[in-house]
Parts: sequence; C-alpha cells; structure tokens
Amino acid sequence: ATADIDRIQTDWVKLLPADFAPPLPADTLELSDQEWRRRLSPEAFHVLRQEGTERAFTSPLNDEKGRGLFLCAGCELPLFSSEMKYDSGTGWPSFFTHIPGTMGTKRDFKLVWPRTEYHCVRCGGHQGHVFSDGPAPTNERWCNNGVALRFLPSA
Repeated sequence: ATADIDRIQTDWVKLLPADFAPPLPADTLELSDQEWRRRLSPEAFHVLRQEGTERAFTSPLNDEKGRGLFLCAGCELPLFSSEMKYDSGTGWPSFFTHIPGTMGTKRDFKLVWPRTEYHCVRCGGHQGHVFSDGPAPTNERWCNNGVALRFLPSA
C-alpha cells in the first residue's frame, strides 16, 4: 500500500499536458492584495487570500472524475492528481494524499477545536484543512475548497 502511494506521488508528472510547464514550488509568487483581487474572482480571493471557506456541494470540482491535475487557482502549482481524489461525502473535493513539496501547514483554532490548515507553498493561498479520517493507507482527508483549485485535464 505504501508503494502505491509512493507511485501515485511520483507518477503525477505523467498527467501533465505537453503544452503545460508547471511552476516550481520554490518559485514563490508574492502579489499585493490589489494584484490578487485583479487576478482572482471575489470568491477565490476570499478563500485563497482570506482563509475563507466555500459552501459545501457548490464546487463543480467535487464531481470532477476526469484524468488530470488539480492546480492552485492562485498560481497554477500542481497540488493533487486525479488518482489522489476520492468522494468523501463532505461536499468538498477531497484527496487522500498530495504532491510532495507543494503544501505548507499550520494549526488553526478558528472553530473551537484545533485543525490543520494547509496552503500552497508557492503563493501561500489557503486551500483547506487536512483530517485523519480518510481512507487507508494514509488515513488522510485533504479537504479542499474547489474555488481554490483549477482542474487541468490530462492530454
């Protein structure tokens, strides 16, 4: 099972379309609030830059079943592959693992109990929260706001 996760975390590059060169995690993107507001929809700005949460069952990406990659909507860094996605029943796109080196985390106490918030390492955009109630073998549920992602179909 661990070998499968290692393969999934490595093979995501095979899903890259030939005409897409992904940015590197270390190629940080820092913009002013005004620049972010021009670049993002109001909903995406609220989630990515203000750590907001979209309503459950509102994102079309929750039902996305295609082969491809889920990119940060703020900076296009690949964060997840379609192989990592599963239906958690929560109403948000959920993943049992992520592409290594793409996420930063911090403790979040916004809702009485502590949670682990995660964000894109390239632009700092808030993505969601990770929980320990996901499927084996990782037991992780990376619960993502759909508006914080863009789906890039595989070629």
